[in-house]
Amino acid sequence: MSDSRAPTWWQREDLNYQNGNLHFAGHEVNGLAKRHGTPTFFYSAKRLTDNVQRLHTALQKAGLKDRYRVLFAMKANRFAPLLTHLKGTGLVGIDACSPNEAEHALSCGFRPQDISFTNTSLSRNDYDRLNRFDGISMNCDSLTCIRKWGEMGRGRNIGIRINPAIGLGRADNDKLQYSGANTTKFGIYREQFAEAIALAKQYDLTIAKIHFHTGCGYLTPQLDYWEGIIKECLWFVDQVKDTVKVVNVGGGLGVPHVAFDQPLDLDAWAQVLARHFLTRNVTIEVEPGDYLVKDSGILLLSVNTVELKRDKTFVGVNAGFNIALEPAVYNLPFQPLPATERTGRKQRVTIAGHINEALDIFYSDIELSPLQEADTLVLINAGAYSTSMASNHCMRGEFKEFLLY
Repeated sequence: MSDSRAPTWWQREDLNYQNGNLHFAGHEVNGLAKRHGTPTFFYSAKRLTDNVQRLHTALQKAGLKDRYRVLFAMKANRFAPLLTHLKGTGLVGIDACSPNEAEHALSCGFRPQDISFTNTSLSRNDYDRLNRFDGISMNCDSLTCIRKWGEMGRGRNIGIRINPAIGLGRADNDKLQYSGANTTKFGIYREQFAEAIALAKQYDLTIAKIHFHTGCGYLTPQLDYWEGIIKECLWFVDQVKDTVKVVNVGGGLGVPHVAFDQPLDLDAWAQVLARHFLTRNVTIEVEPGDYLVKDSGILLLSVNTVELKRDKTFVGVNAGFNIALEPAVYNLPFQPLPATERTGRKQRVTIAGHINEALDIFYSDIELSPLQEADTLVLINAGAYSTSMASNHCMRGEFKEFLLY
């Protein structure tokens, strides 16, 4: 029986308090912590599948049936059981950005033709390894890539990753921008696009795909601006309209992180794509990472200390930004939740990790029910860009992962 208290922004059917104890994916969190210890990541297979299915439903409702392909951005989470589960759904392919990622996807059951590859600054060894995979979709990020890929095999189809010099990040976060006023390393700009076309022709390469990734973490209020970005990108599509068969619009679909965020209106998002691509004879590819896995994962931590320092109470936990770095690097907060919600006056605290760096803060100045040493604390929205970016800084890189069914 669920608690009768008013629901909060993060609460949903598979993540809520029941009789004062937090439950996730049908499991009591304290029980998970007792059984497996901390720090430990848990992912909900059902939530992951539901997120994928929700995306398909929106695209089909917009009239794009049989005109789209969903690719999972594997850099968000490469946990093998999670990838194998996604393969089993039959609902996604893979967006890979290194030969190791491509090979890992193959080991989890995906085929080369399920994989779209995009990255920059590739080595000769990278090209050699990728060239072994017959059927992989290669998106050339630079003139150098077009030349080197062409030297390895003439007469093939390629994609070209473009940079329209306009982009957006969640809450105008410039740390999340792939494209914008500052010149970035990603993609081919307008100024070099004619040269890219000529270079492809020189090596008898057919430009069959235009790839762009210009948003990160955007939500409904930013859809109008995102639509403007798509209009800008269509200039590149029109330059190769006689050969292009696929337009990859990237990922970047966001999820709520704080109370004032609203879930992305997927129907409105899909309608943007329908407005601009239904009249064009192309297949759309989308490559979400965050949207599919972020809210399907949680991180369980143990409270090591609760201590007042001057006028601020710090709750010290047994993990740090090196295994869940989005708050420190991208200013993306992880909402903390006590596994047991105690009654009484809430306490304003700052959640701090155990790494010997000042930036090791998970959440500053948040009101939570009272916490004690040895309590279990949960960070939600930990399913993406956590373990996949983890390091062993301070030799504290230990964690475990489990997929829950």
